[in-house]
Amino acid sequence: MRKEGMVFMTGDTLKIFLAMAAYMLVVIGIGLYFAKRAQENSENYFLGGRSLGPWVAAMSAEASDMSGWLLMGLPGVAYWCGIADAMWTAIGLGVGTYVNWLIVAKRLRRYSAISGDAITVPDFLSNRFHEEKKVILGISAVFILVFFTVYAASCFVTCGKLFSTLFGASYHSMMIAGAVFVVVYTFIGGFLAESASDFMQAMVMVAALLTILILGTLTAGGVGAVLENARSIPGYFSPTALAAPIVDGDGVQQAVNGVPQFGEAASYGLLTIISTLSWGLGYFGVPQVLLRFMAIRKEEELKQSRRIATVWCALSLFAAVSIGVIGRALFPAEPALATSGGAENVFVIMAQAMLPAVLAGIITAGILAATISSSDSYLLIAASAFSKNIYEGILKKNQADDKQVMRISRIILLLIALIGMAIAWDEDSVIFSIVSFAWAGFGATFGPVMLFSLFWKRITRAGAIGGMLSGGIMVFVWNLLLKPMGGVFGIYELFPAFIISCIVIVAVSLCTEAPSEAICREFDRAAGKA
Repeated sequence: MRKEGMVFMTGDTLKIFLAMAAYMLVVIGIGLYFAKRAQENSENYFLGGRSLGPWVAAMSAEASDMSGWLLMGLPGVAYWCGIADAMWTAIGLGVGTYVNWLIVAKRLRRYSAISGDAITVPDFLSNRFHEEKKVILGISAVFILVFFTVYAASCFVTCGKLFSTLFGASYHSMMIAGAVFVVVYTFIGGFLAESASDFMQAMVMVAALLTILILGTLTAGGVGAVLENARSIPGYFSPTALAAPIVDGDGVQQAVNGVPQFGEAASYGLLTIISTLSWGLGYFGVPQVLLRFMAIRKEEELKQSRRIATVWCALSLFAAVSIGVIGRALFPAEPALATSGGAENVFVIMAQAMLPAVLAGIITAGILAATISSSDSYLLIAASAFSKNIYEGILKKNQADDKQVMRISRIILLLIALIGMAIAWDEDSVIFSIVSFAWAGFGATFGPVMLFSLFWKRITRAGAIGGMLSGGIMVFVWNLLLKPMGGVFGIYELFPAFIISCIVIVAVSLCTEAPSEAICREFDRAAGKA
């Protein structure tokens, strides 16, 4: 109930709020615990002194990667138009997780230490090519700032939707409150606090997903009843089709006598499947995951981390997609879920409907967990991209002291948060769409250059610059100019942008002078050949 902008909580709502508040206090406690160590120097603040154990490295990588879209965006897509888009996305992400830990993690951990003990992704790429003029450093830092600002906005949208749905408060006030909490928390603890709390939050996330999956299935009448409902909707349960909700001019799905209306199923062809699977390519370029590879304490522990991360990812993605399908059976014509953006609240509504208030608060803390674990990573990495790479590496030419770097990083962190809040101001924003754009940006900008830098000795500095620029720019061109044309251009922008970046890297590298002997010796050391 709302009166003159104030929210008056009922008994159940108050219990949910208190449970979530208790969770937030635990997270703040973790930040305070690590605060002293984080403030010692910039390496501790940004990379934790390369001290992560296998469980923390794996779980924090996945929690910071998945963000609130795992509990809101992905179930929302499945609820709205069926399994195809959500399922192929989940498969791509699952395979990408495994392959990234298998082939990239060990080489990057070793190479980043050899290449000037790099503590950020731009640092590593710049050091890899022995840059004197820090062009790669500047380009990569700018792209990180741009795409992580978009990513942060998606997390703020999640906060706004979550709290406004739970407590009946205005979206904007709740979005701002969530953003302020994340900023304060990131200020306090840095990378160690972020990674330790991400471990806890990864456990909360998977527990929340599995709890709602099991309870939802039982409440809906079992697996058979859920499948029967899904199959009754044209294209909903097909891997090669999309359900097509019939909507009015405001995008609200129409219902007749409580039955949601669907039109003829839309085709989901092979090219679309391939482009959706390409979500997995994004893993090779997302800094929040790559940093965990760089920060783990021992190479030998990466095998255990890979197993942990893969199992967590598979369980969580399966549960998230299934919850959307179950939600359609339980709440076929729920007004709060009647738009593509509103459908992203299906997890929250299921938790409120099926659980006592205190448990609902703990479960929905899973969404808060996902959002915090991601947004603090995004803000920290984006701030480090400017303070360490642009300010210290380019503007001050490595003459800035640690205190200056830390102070600048906090100023930039605030600016990024403000811009992110501006992007998130539209309460009709669809979390899945925002995340997909930022994910494509990182995957196409950094994925190809990271893979070639780690595994191809012949790549040149010019090839790396060309690949980064072509990949990053093509994401914007494809999404904004080509994709609206539809047809073959309607595919996910990550796929064509990634391919174009790879082609440019190879072509430019072969047309320019081969790397120096010193760079080649360093490459051989990282490859274990010297």
